[in-house]
Amino acid sequence: MSATFASRSRWGRQAHPAVRSRLRIADAWGLAAGGLGGRPVRTVLSAAGVALGAATVVAVLGISTSSRAQLIAEIDALGTNLLTVSPGQAFSGPGTTLPRTAPAMVRRVGPVLATSAIGDVAPDVHVFRNDRISSANTNGIAVYAAEDTLLATLQGHLAAGRFLNAASEHLPAVVLGAQAAQALGVDRADGSIEVWLGRHQFSVVGILRPLALAPELDLSALVGYPIAEQLLRADGSPAEIYVRADPTTVDAVSSVLAATADPAAPQDVTVANPSDALVARADASAAFESLFLALGTVALVVGGVGVANVMVISVLERRGEIGLRRALGARRVHVAMQFVAESVLLAGLGGAAGAAIGAFATAVYSAARHWSTTVPVTDLGAALFAALAVGAVAGVYPAMRAARLSPLEALRAV
Repeated sequence: MSATFASRSRWGRQAHPAVRSRLRIADAWGLAAGGLGGRPVRTVLSAAGVALGAATVVAVLGISTSSRAQLIAEIDALGTNLLTVSPGQAFSGPGTTLPRTAPAMVRRVGPVLATSAIGDVAPDVHVFRNDRISSANTNGIAVYAAEDTLLATLQGHLAAGRFLNAASEHLPAVVLGAQAAQALGVDRADGSIEVWLGRHQFSVVGILRPLALAPELDLSALVGYPIAEQLLRADGSPAEIYVRADPTTVDAVSSVLAATADPAAPQDVTVANPSDALVARADASAAFESLFLALGTVALVVGGVGVANVMVISVLERRGEIGLRRALGARRVHVAMQFVAESVLLAGLGGAAGAAIGAFATAVYSAARHWSTTVPVTDLGAALFAALAVGAVAGVYPAMRAARLSPLEALRAV
């Protein structure tokens, strides 16, 4: 805005009105762009610090969001209606066992859609590549007797071969988990490869893909219940029961499974939902997300300090320009506005570049992990706004210093 005042000469005539200087917002941004453009190398280097912080913030948020979206999609594909029933720890100390009738009892629960169980074999039964491997070198592979409905209940998939069926569960045939096959060096499942299992040779007929909802089976060897009882001294007691329930009744089914599986001691039965473990894993990763966000914020603040330092140097170098503008009528507030605008514009350029770099980094990382890229627009906006805010704060002190320069003092530096 401008203000005019009139003065009269001693003859009573009105003098020419004096017009106060004014600086429009558009003019301030134009001057800021000109000031930054005059020193392009310094501008780029200063903006790089802010860009680093903004890129870190966007990349952390984008990768976290993409990971969570992938996990949700994975859980939706696997289903949240899988429950597990396993023996708990008795109050007296030793472990408990589930009754042999537990799987049949669980199947009678109305909303239960599918049930399958695995059972333990003799404790000294392990799987080896051949009979010359030391008995101490078990690779941590567990051996279980499994029902032929296990794969369908888990909605799992085979990497090679086939799963146990009504015929092969009576024969010395074994299906290996993904990690177990890798540990044993088995890459085919056509029956031509045999492993040593409980002093007997078993043909590998199948290799499982990793099971997200049953990771304990990735490092396991599965044989049929009949052959396990015949050769591996299995007693038929279930070690784990996998239950698929109607998705709308998961909580209700979960509340009755313990008493159904072991009516005599329901307190010794553990009922769990494996999908909860996946969600917990995502929540645990949030702690690292907070750490990296803090680092990104620190980088953004350090970039702001760099901007402030550059602006202070700019004020010292441009004292002649400041003095000339003041001598031509520019007010202190106009000088301050120019330097704040330069600081905000400099940080804004860095924030915009950093947001683009962060989004690109998220896309590259997601593609490498075979995820769909998810970068919310709000995250980009937040990073840019934070950069602008840092720039505004960083420009306050240099602007005040420039505004305090008197025209005479500034012009002496020319």
